[in-house]
Amino acid sequence: MTKTLILCDCCGTNPIDSDALSQATGLPCSRVHTSLCQDQQQDAVRALSAGDAIFCCGQETALFEEMADGLGAPLPAFLDLRDRAGWSADTGSRIPKMTALVAEASLSIPAAKSVDVISEGLCLILGSEEPAMLAAEQLKNYLSVTVLIEDDTSVPFTRDYDVVRGHLKTAQGALGNFDVTIDGFCQMVTHGGGQWAFTSPKNNAKSKCDVILDLRGTPPLFPAPEKREGYFRADPKSATAVARAILDASHMVGTFEKPLYVRTEPLLCAYSRAEQTGCTRCIDACPTGAITPSGEHVSIDPMICAGCGACSSLCPSGAIAYDAPAVDQTIRRLQTLAKAYLDAGGVEPRLLIIGADGAELIRVSARFGQGLPANVIPLEVEALNTIGHSEMLAALAAGFADINIHPTPKTDRDIMQSEIDLATALSGKAIRMIDTQDPDILSKTLFAPSGVDALKIPSRPMGTRRQIARTATKALQPDAEILPLPQGAPYGAVLVDTDACTLCLSCISLCPSGALGDNPDLPQLRFQEDACLQCGLCARVCPENAITYEPRMNLTNSALEQVVLNEEEPFACIECGALFGVKSTIDKITEKLAGKHGMFQSPEAARMIQMCDNCRVSAQYHAQNNPFAGGERPKPRTTDDYLSKRRDH
Repeated sequence: MTKTLILCDCCGTNPIDSDALSQATGLPCSRVHTSLCQDQQQDAVRALSAGDAIFCCGQETALFEEMADGLGAPLPAFLDLRDRAGWSADTGSRIPKMTALVAEASLSIPAAKSVDVISEGLCLILGSEEPAMLAAEQLKNYLSVTVLIEDDTSVPFTRDYDVVRGHLKTAQGALGNFDVTIDGFCQMVTHGGGQWAFTSPKNNAKSKCDVILDLRGTPPLFPAPEKREGYFRADPKSATAVARAILDASHMVGTFEKPLYVRTEPLLCAYSRAEQTGCTRCIDACPTGAITPSGEHVSIDPMICAGCGACSSLCPSGAIAYDAPAVDQTIRRLQTLAKAYLDAGGVEPRLLIIGADGAELIRVSARFGQGLPANVIPLEVEALNTIGHSEMLAALAAGFADINIHPTPKTDRDIMQSEIDLATALSGKAIRMIDTQDPDILSKTLFAPSGVDALKIPSRPMGTRRQIARTATKALQPDAEILPLPQGAPYGAVLVDTDACTLCLSCISLCPSGALGDNPDLPQLRFQEDACLQCGLCARVCPENAITYEPRMNLTNSALEQVVLNEEEPFACIECGALFGVKSTIDKITEKLAGKHGMFQSPEAARMIQMCDNCRVSAQYHAQNNPFAGGERPKPRTTDDYLSKRRDH
């Protein structure tokens, strides 16, 4: 079914050429309403009843969703044309930008996978007597409360909630499934006459709860505590912070949808081989500790994962990929925005990547400031750290002249900057963060001339993130051959000191991507640069410390081929002539052992060093005093033999 654009000019303040927009987008448009959310609601009802409409209004989303729910109609798609494209100090044509935004809104993006998390409202409150008891009194009607007091102060006698004493030793988990261990655990017991006492202390007492309210004023129980669902922490000296934490905790009862942010491919992981640690990018970057080693790969606890997306953008092999939405869907959105804008006659489009905070800045700027330039196209994403160098390169290759990123408070700026630096080195284009919460500064920065040109012939690569990065880089820098990259880049060459390398080939057996290989017919170490992850495993396992790295992007065809890093003359067996081993190695062994080691004193024994496996076994078999020529070994005597001999006598 063809989607219909439902237009409104917001009381004449946002003029829209519906005919031009319909021609550019290929979609039918409604008449341009003036007050769709008020006097013309009957038209909104008809559009909702018909279904498959795109309401080009971001301000009244809640109203139209409520109307759809009342009608029993499916929720429509929404698009903020007014704040993002209409209200602007730029006098240029708005049709190309509107067309791009409509094209993106028309995409069908699969919903993120999720799992149900059930919280029964079992709440553990940590803290000293006064703030903890105050919180318990306020939460007792909403949650099943237990207060853990860590000192010996007196506690009120009450049956409205439980009070225990002890010291919290460990806490693990997230909303609906916290595991706690308590030392010195004492439960309250009651006696006749309304008196109370505590049981004898017990160490390593284990329990579960759904919610933790931490009012101790001490360091948090978890890394990145603001991202741990079900864990609420407040400074007990701040009444406002405590009240906010109590309010948030009171709503944590029921069934909640927990998005499954990432998907993993353990076989691609380059974390470890043979107990040697390689790539640790995701573990180092994870703010919540959701990523932990698991043998030769890493595992991710989906209940702890906060969905920041840094692991996906940093993973060199694709073993971890963001899935809410999937990486290929984000690439598709970028390419759709650029293509629709250019096809509608726009020139030099510029990309602005924002989160929810950035979207609010745009709305404020549109209402009270300059708004956005006509060629700046906003792309809103759930987690900004999911935008890595591959996505940036894909956007530039698709036709964007530059990229501007507005970070949110939850964005890891160091990781974002490292990805910007890598994308800049690969593309040679302008990429920057606009780190401000001032809408006027945001507008002023974007209205300033960028001084860069977009790619004349856009390219829209597909495939894995590594394939997209390489193809996009070739499109952006067609004359480049080898580009130097920052330290830590996931692309580069393996350099071998041929004087130190003995061609033991230990590196080959541990290479997780198959970038290093051998030649079954000759002593050779081969390397395919395009496959190298720069994970560090081969350098760590090399017994001669002969391997180093050079971060770079090799855009020539040699990166796709196997090249020989080191080779030597093979040694021919002195008996059968079969090639085996490396000549220099056999010569060194012969020099060190022949006539000097007890096993190789005689010339005949020394010759065996220079034989292949088959000939060596044959020579040992036919040699004098060889172990195979001996008679049958005597039968071992056992306890039964001694006992039977004693019985016979």
